[in-house]
Amino acid sequence: MGTKKAITLHVNGSEETAVVPPHRTLLETLRGMGHVDVKCGCEKGDCGACAVLIDGKAAVSCLTLAHSAAGREITTLQGLGSTENPHPLQQSFSELGAAQCGFCTPGMIIAAESLLRDTPDPTEDQIRVALSGNLCRCTGYVKIFEAVQAAAEVMRTAGEAK
Repeated sequence: MGTKKAITLHVNGSEETAVVPPHRTLLETLRGMGHVDVKCGCEKGDCGACAVLIDGKAAVSCLTLAHSAAGREITTLQGLGSTENPHPLQQSFSELGAAQCGFCTPGMIIAAESLLRDTPDPTEDQIRVALSGNLCRCTGYVKIFEAVQAAAEVMRTAGEAK
C-alpha cells in the first residue's frame, strides 16, 4: 500500500522521526512511538479518546494521517503537564473527581485545553459543545464540566488564558 517514508513529528516539544506508510494514522504512529497517553478507542472519530492538539487545535488522531502532521506541533496529555507540575486541567480533573476509569480523560483534557485557548471564560454550553465529541461511559459529565470551569478560573487568575 505505498512506500514508507520518514517523517518528522514535533511531539510535546521534542522532534521525533518515524518511518510510516502513507495510510498510517497519527494515532497508530504516536502509540508506536511510545505515546500511550493517546488512547485508541473507536478508531473512527466518534469517541475523542485519541484527541491531540495539532498546532494548538484539538484533532482526533485516528482520522489524521501521520504524513499530514509532519512538521506540525503535536501535544498529547503528557505534553500539557506532569505529575510534579500538572496543568490546571489535570489538577482540576483530579481534585474534582472528573476522572473515573480515566480512559476518556486524555481526550477530554485535550478538547478542554483547545477550548480554553480560544475561550478563557466559557459558559457551560460552550464547554458542552467543545466536549461533545468526547464520550465517557463512567461519569455523568457534570464533574467534567465543573473541572473545566475550575481550571478556566485558575488559568485566568494565573494569566495562562488569552
